[in-house]
Amino acid sequence: MQNASTSAKAVALGGVLAALAVCVMCLGSLIPVNTYVSPMFCALLLQVVLNACGRRIAWAWFFTVAILSLLLCPDREAAGVLLALGYYPILKRFLDTKKLRPLWKGLYFNLTVFVLYWALLFVFGLPALNEEFQELGTVMLIVLLILGNVTFFLLDKVLDKPFFRKLGRYGKR
Repeated sequence: MQNASTSAKAVALGGVLAALAVCVMCLGSLIPVNTYVSPMFCALLLQVVLNACGRRIAWAWFFTVAILSLLLCPDREAAGVLLALGYYPILKRFLDTKKLRPLWKGLYFNLTVFVLYWALLFVFGLPALNEEFQELGTVMLIVLLILGNVTFFLLDKVLDKPFFRKLGRYGKR
């Protein structure tokens, strides 16, 4: 009976945090920088779900939040960033076991960003994004990619903090 209670708590926690994540993604279009901040906040919530509920519920949580964000979020770029990079906390455990961790993580981030923006520009044809990239110019896009890498590695360090590991241990006594 203890496992059923713990499982119900984990599912309830996952549901509440999924609702919070979808709200954050939908409200993220109010401020332009939230295009990148909202998916990172959702990744932090996914880390809590992963620690509290396990990998299986974390994958279900991620796909639920990603699909609802794609359907409901007015900022398609933010929803795309969540879909492309939002599952990183789950993947991080696998990448942390590899040699040359920073190389693999950097390769993952840069390849994912290039594929994401290629798809947003050429497959989905977001005209506003195309105009924004033309206004910025090549040098500024390179600077943004470098800043994205720095932010990604800072997020990686935050996910290593003990705070997120402690949040998930309420049911594991």
